[in-house]
Amino acid sequence: MSSPSSSSSKVVLITGTSSGIGLAAAVAAAQAGWRVVATLRDPGRSGALRKAAGEAGVELDVRQLDVTDERSVAAAVDGVIADHGRLDAVINNAGAGHLGTLENESVAEVRAVMEVNFFGVLHVSKAALPHLRATGGRLITVTSVGGIIGQPFNEAYCAAKFAVEGYMESLAPVAARLGVAVSVVEPGAVATEFVNNIGVDLAAEVAAAGPYADALQAYLDRTVAQFLNGAQTPAEAAGAVLEALTADRPAFRLQTSDWAREFTGTKLTDLDGSAVLGLTGGWVG
Repeated sequence: MSSPSSSSSKVVLITGTSSGIGLAAAVAAAQAGWRVVATLRDPGRSGALRKAAGEAGVELDVRQLDVTDERSVAAAVDGVIADHGRLDAVINNAGAGHLGTLENESVAEVRAVMEVNFFGVLHVSKAALPHLRATGGRLITVTSVGGIIGQPFNEAYCAAKFAVEGYMESLAPVAARLGVAVSVVEPGAVATEFVNNIGVDLAAEVAAAGPYADALQAYLDRTVAQFLNGAQTPAEAAGAVLEALTADRPAFRLQTSDWAREFTGTKLTDLDGSAVLGLTGGWVG
């Protein structure tokens, strides 16, 4: 579903829009009047996105973009400029979950997590920045509360999100000098995403965990229950993304819920680390 835009329309490119927060943010931004370029790695998975747009009565420009492929990123950004004439905002949302611990996984697996969740963000941001400078635009990245607090069996995922948080926090004052506002959005648990996003057989993971099996089972029991019973909807989480996109003076760091604010606040006031480790230690029995 695509259509040409007028030169006066503000244009936002969003990655990872096949489901979850990315899909919800794409629809919400279009409802707010933005011309939305909704990208995803596999265009064959755009059915839910197109259906949601149709039900909301909005139009999206749906395009292919693989954040791990620099040529794909360059082609997508160049295509936006060619067809729309401008780029006012980027929402880095594409990412992948991961479950594992150091002794039981390869360094190659950790590198793969970093490629999607960290370097993918850099590929898109680097390609977009010249155009965002031209429009005084916004660079928004969906990270995670796992970018603030390290979580058991999420070492690689949290490392990538920590890296994104540190990179963007460091970039923000530099980009601001050139007129680009940088923000990160930190969701907590979002309904349906945990099991689907990590893409593994949880029972098989426990069976293969060796000496870590009991701790992994305890972590999974706690985490799956949280995602099933206490998670936000993607639309609720996307509200913070829309705030970063539309606020007159967006904050650098936004959480998506009161729970996320309380959880990240534990780390931000924990000078010696004891509060965080006391909290997450209880997750593994």
